[in-house]
Amino acid sequence: MKLVKSTHTSQPLSARCRRFVLLVLTATMALTSTNSISYAAAPSHIASAQSDSNSKQGKQLEQQGDQTVELTVEQTNKKIHPKEERKARNYPEAIANWKKYVNDYAYAFKSIQPEKRVDGAIPESNFEDLNMLVPLLADKRIVYLGESSHGAAEFNSVKTRLIQYLHQQLGYNFVAFESGLPDAAIAQGTMKSKTAEETMKRSIFKVWWTEETLPMFQYMKDTQDSQQPLRLLGFDIQLQTPLLKDARWLKDEKLKEQVMKAEADLSKWSRGKDLAGYRKVKPELLSLYKKLREQVASHEEELKKQYPNEPKIVVLMKRAVEDRIRLINEYVEININVNIDIEKEGMEAMYRATEWRDRAMANNLIWLATEVYPEEKFIVWAHNGHISKAQSQIVDGSHKWMGELMTDNLQRQSYVMGLYMASGESAENQTRKPIPVQPLLPGSMEDILSSSKQPYTFMDLRYRDNERGNSWMFERVVAYDWGMAGTLIVPRHHYDGVLLIDKVKLPRYIQ
Repeated sequence: MKLVKSTHTSQPLSARCRRFVLLVLTATMALTSTNSISYAAAPSHIASAQSDSNSKQGKQLEQQGDQTVELTVEQTNKKIHPKEERKARNYPEAIANWKKYVNDYAYAFKSIQPEKRVDGAIPESNFEDLNMLVPLLADKRIVYLGESSHGAAEFNSVKTRLIQYLHQQLGYNFVAFESGLPDAAIAQGTMKSKTAEETMKRSIFKVWWTEETLPMFQYMKDTQDSQQPLRLLGFDIQLQTPLLKDARWLKDEKLKEQVMKAEADLSKWSRGKDLAGYRKVKPELLSLYKKLREQVASHEEELKKQYPNEPKIVVLMKRAVEDRIRLINEYVEININVNIDIEKEGMEAMYRATEWRDRAMANNLIWLATEVYPEEKFIVWAHNGHISKAQSQIVDGSHKWMGELMTDNLQRQSYVMGLYMASGESAENQTRKPIPVQPLLPGSMEDILSSSKQPYTFMDLRYRDNERGNSWMFERVVAYDWGMAGTLIVPRHHYDGVLLIDKVKLPRYIQ
């Protein structure tokens, strides 16, 4: 078994050198993307060289005199192009070809454990195994890090290490979580005065409150006073923590009390089935949050004072209130219909709810990347389904998910990495009970990648041409969502790269 090793030099590069390398790589990739060479359309000098070569071979045959026999076209082709002599293969032979290709071209991570900072930085030599990402990401503004389950300890660890690398080495200064936009903004705003655990609990959903995620928040906190702090964002629209929890900036105590009650009521309505009842109170709720929006506009200095570590706190809080208004207008009713449909075993309302949420998340992420921080690079932490470029192909073919809803320009500037597991067990979202990873079907994506015989295997899909050894990337194969639900995907349609963790276990949850 042989895996391709990174050719990156072991000597650390200066920041200026790294920037130059990235600029060169960007220019090179821009050229190669438009001037790729293939035998179907080879440049004239290549075609001429091939013609000369064939001519020489013909003359050699002529010089054999009486021993020369007339060759058929088929025989000549076999003699000149012996590698093209192929026949259809059966499925086991195809799997064997695919697995050999993985052994030849996949990359192995040496570790998934977060790195330790020494004198304010992680030694660059610690990241040598990840440097194959440099040419893949040279012209990318957004790197998506997915996961097939929210409950795998190893996913949290490897994503933390990747974030450290992307931040320190490649200049990605924002981590955007599949969690509430206001929650992350508030947590970022007080990060310096809070512990890493307090920041984690204030910002992200409980599925990631784990010992394996905590080092990412500690790393983030440790960088806040540096010239290049790693900062936190959220893009989800779902209700999480009450919007005005500990909000000292709002002086109108009566309004604060009303909004706090409304936040609790919205959660109850969203879990219920009383559509008529909700529609009666909806106008009052809308009026209340419109008053809150006015208060945000008139309390800018108070917001900045309470959340000093988030320079964009005012625009983020305005967006958060506007998201609440959209949620009241549409999303709560959609959720009520989902609850009603479930009783009837219907799925259409569920699809609508999923697309509404993913469209809202996409809109927030687009807004963050184009209006709030148009010059910055982002790392996105979310489930595979949300970041996939073709998730609707799996579900019902019509309802789009976040990755499909991003603008064409941002999609071109993105690299989507799906994370999967080959064995072990992960935790269910709500109960946290273990879900065993199912035995792998021969020829499934995980089975093919696991042939590397390495604990952590990465395969780029985006910059591969379709050939005999990697045709699995371009055709339908089985991949396991949550480690147990076999789904049919064309890997290259969904992801730019895939990282397989050989064995996972349950996270160590923090209460």
